[in-house]
Amino acid sequence: MSDAKPIWIRDPLAILADGAERGIVVRDRRIVELVPAGGRPATADVAVFDASEHVVLPGLINTHHHFYQTLTRALPAAMDRELFPWLQALYPVWARMTPESLELGVTVAMSELLLSGCTTTTDHHYVFPAGLEESVDIEVGVAKRLGVRVLFTRGSMNLSQRDGGLPPDSVVQDEDTILADSARVVAKHHQRGADAMVQIALAPCSPFSVTTSLMRATADLADRLDVRLHTHLAETEDENKFCKQMYGCRPLDYLEQCGWLNARTWLAHGIFFNADEMKRLGKAKTTISHCACSNQILASGCCPVCEMEEAGVGIGIGVDGSASNDGSNLMQEVRAAFLLQRARYGVAKVGHKDALRWATKGSAACVGRPELGEIAIGKAADLALFKLDELRFSGHGDPLAALVLCGAHRADRVMVAGQWAVIDGAIPGLDVPDLIRRHGSAARAMQAG
Repeated sequence: MSDAKPIWIRDPLAILADGAERGIVVRDRRIVELVPAGGRPATADVAVFDASEHVVLPGLINTHHHFYQTLTRALPAAMDRELFPWLQALYPVWARMTPESLELGVTVAMSELLLSGCTTTTDHHYVFPAGLEESVDIEVGVAKRLGVRVLFTRGSMNLSQRDGGLPPDSVVQDEDTILADSARVVAKHHQRGADAMVQIALAPCSPFSVTTSLMRATADLADRLDVRLHTHLAETEDENKFCKQMYGCRPLDYLEQCGWLNARTWLAHGIFFNADEMKRLGKAKTTISHCACSNQILASGCCPVCEMEEAGVGIGIGVDGSASNDGSNLMQEVRAAFLLQRARYGVAKVGHKDALRWATKGSAACVGRPELGEIAIGKAADLALFKLDELRFSGHGDPLAALVLCGAHRADRVMVAGQWAVIDGAIPGLDVPDLIRRHGSAARAMQAG
């Protein structure tokens, strides 16, 4: 964007930033100026974007997802099941993925996220049946086409049913293969620095689907390569029982024994930590991705967000897999997190700005990107702009609160690294009806077997 004029996003209806009542100026992928009430930009020769009908947020950041699961939404065989039997019903279906169906599933997930105001997303891809060895490469290609900022995790499973784990043999790989490919995708795709658009993390799936050897070796590799670590932890009571039976300890103790309890790590779910474990997480600077919809659909429980934050644990938001959330809409996930935690803690402890903070600044901490998640000078020009012209918003008072309380679900404009990725509620160049047709056909073929 260096050859383009700076953009003054002028006179927003509301903005999630102090001292920017007249908007912000964006130049060269960065926010370079906040324009206060009654002021004008000091920056010369600006192009103007009239934001008088828009509520402006920092770009939302999705900290946990499984893109491929858009191919198995509302699957009858997996409905009304808790996590372990749910997984056992889905693994054989996921084993039938092809490179073509994965690319479609990834495109649907990222498009849905982008249209909901998400500018940065993670993905936890851990299913590698034969023929899908280059899954991460496929994901990177789609992200570059759509213009989304990403942190893809090279997931893994090597503890199959014959070894006492949950997944079938057809979707697991051996440790040497996993570690070699982890190093390959980091070397090929991981970008450093504040302008990075593609980053890679390493992510063994869970304590019940990988060996202790792989957990430790992955932590060592992440330390050598200086990349982040991710896994599911403390999601269900069944996981607690599994860890006690298999390893003789609780999940967090096991994580620490494997060298994972540190600031490099962020964890999905974090429902069943006790008070002492929360303090240990806070001291280690390990962060948590709160996945409200998935936790409710699978009846897993509720992440104790307020106790976590009081213990110094950073909280982000994740939509989780589209087979346990059945959607990839991050703005709706913000509302779900707000409602779930408000019901748990009451009006004095949880407000709409808390939920927005979890999905922006909190999520930025999860992905290790302090330059994201905030509208401030020097931060990345990643923005989500929403109009309040739908029936759901009619009669609103506070525009920022209306996004959460009235249920915003689609952004009108989305900017990533200073470039418009969504214009007038659409992704330029994306034929959505055609994508739905091809994606639906791939999903039906995969589900039919």
